[in-house]
Amino acid sequence: MTRRSAGTIALAAAAIVLLALTLRIAVASLSPLLTRIGEDFPLPAAVVGLIGMAPPVAFALAGMVTPAIERRLGLERSVLIAAVTAAVMLGLRAAAVDAWSLLGATAGVFAAVGVANVLIPTVVKKYFPERIGLMTTVYSTAMAVATFTPPLVAVPLADAVGWRGSFVTWAVVALAAVAPWVALSLRARVSRRDAVDEPRAAVLSRIVRVPQTWALVITFGVNSSVAYAMFAWMPPLLIDVAGVDAAEAGGLLALFSFMGLPVSLLVPMLVARLGRTTPFYVVAVAGGLTGVIGLLVAPAAATVLWVVLIGIPPLMFPLALVLFGLRTRSHETTVALSGFVQSVGYGFAALMPLAIGVTHELTGGWTAGLALIGVALLLVVPAAIIMVRRESVEEAWERRTGRAW
Repeated sequence: MTRRSAGTIALAAAAIVLLALTLRIAVASLSPLLTRIGEDFPLPAAVVGLIGMAPPVAFALAGMVTPAIERRLGLERSVLIAAVTAAVMLGLRAAAVDAWSLLGATAGVFAAVGVANVLIPTVVKKYFPERIGLMTTVYSTAMAVATFTPPLVAVPLADAVGWRGSFVTWAVVALAAVAPWVALSLRARVSRRDAVDEPRAAVLSRIVRVPQTWALVITFGVNSSVAYAMFAWMPPLLIDVAGVDAAEAGGLLALFSFMGLPVSLLVPMLVARLGRTTPFYVVAVAGGLTGVIGLLVAPAAATVLWVVLIGIPPLMFPLALVLFGLRTRSHETTVALSGFVQSVGYGFAALMPLAIGVTHELTGGWTAGLALIGVALLLVVPAAIIMVRRESVEEAWERRTGRAW
């Protein structure tokens, strides 16, 4: 890795932060406005369900194809195309004329976001190899802020400028992320010193044979499962089992979302500094299980506490992000690992909201759904044991096969 100018480093930091804001704004700015949109054209329940499943499904598919896109176009250019696509699709979402055009634009947004999700850890590793923990903290915090901000302001903004104007506002934010990526892409194109080796086709076949890869799949998948299950079902669940009203349920969902902010601030830097992952897994699993048990046995006794505790397992999101960089030696392995883990992890996550909905329909209650979340959290225990060993994916493969990577 060559030494880069301060200008390039500052440009890369700005590009990462602005894109991180776009990644979560795209996800969090739609659901608060569905009722308002439904006043202009019908939104069938089936389409709303597809919109709810779109993020993890799109992210899973993006994880499959992104490494190939990056190999063909290069890192910076691939992210630039994703940023442009996200901005355009957010604009098209504002122009939707029916449920299906809204779904199409939304799917396009999430496809672009999925590509960027995979590539940002690689950008961090390339431009900040000595500051992976710090930069992961910066961009995961930006993502956390962008997760809980739109639900708080989307409706007041729609009151002022209409739901289409609200979407246009978020599209402008996404457009602001494009400019630094244009500059960064041009610099990478003309600078031979920043060139990286062409990834080899054998990398994916190697990483799938390493236990650390599957430990990260479990980590990422369980985190995403808990997050998307709560985004989809927490308000009606709390209304039924804790006796809160709709406004209180919405506020508690915002509290759940807010929990991503402090963990994003702390986890990446602590992991990078300590080099240990076990304490973070213990806190995530213990906190989440306690919250689930609380909602099962005494939901109304300390509802806020149970919501806060269920908001702790998502600390595994910044944990996984920082480990993509810390547990790989090369650019190509980071891209392959990030793509594979996010593809499989988001595929698993897409099933959890559906499973909770089905069990609720079959049983008329939420006990089975909460039990599913508890079982998922227990799956993290073997992942935590595997990640105790502090070695890169490449080193693990070399140790297991006795051959050089």
